[in-house]
Amino acid sequence: MSQMNRRAFFFLGVGAACALGGCGGASPAEAQRAFPFRLSDAQWRQRLSPAAYSVLRGHSTERPGSSPLDREKRRGTFHCAGCNHPLFASSTKFDSGTGWPSFWQPLPRAIGTKVDRSLLATRTEVHCANCGGHLGHVFDDGPKPTGKRYCMNGVAMAFRPA
Repeated sequence: MSQMNRRAFFFLGVGAACALGGCGGASPAEAQRAFPFRLSDAQWRQRLSPAAYSVLRGHSTERPGSSPLDREKRRGTFHCAGCNHPLFASSTKFDSGTGWPSFWQPLPRAIGTKVDRSLLATRTEVHCANCGGHLGHVFDDGPKPTGKRYCMNGVAMAFRPA
């Protein structure tokens, strides 16, 4: 089985688990650490759509293939949907075949990472450096020059054309 087929098979399983509600992670309290941009849980709920709140504040995962940002090809910048912090330049976006927007490099000081053991595997979670919102995960199977694949939830981002 090729690497892309194994990856697609894995993400179909992840998508099924998420559809059954198994991809949530941190509580809203855990998501409210000391970041420069902070709101109360009530303010986050008012500011975000239910889907964006579930991902950004609840560490959930959107269904693969559900985000229009996966197909976004214009020049511009991808920002955090929670606080508008710039995260990724469109020039670093690539089609990973996973069903989620993927990038090989974030903008400087855009993200933070931490160990995530919530899905029967050790992964590296990616969060917004400004508000702490959960964005997705980073993997070591991306293209050159970094070899990284920042696999992001589209609902956690907004695209701003150049």
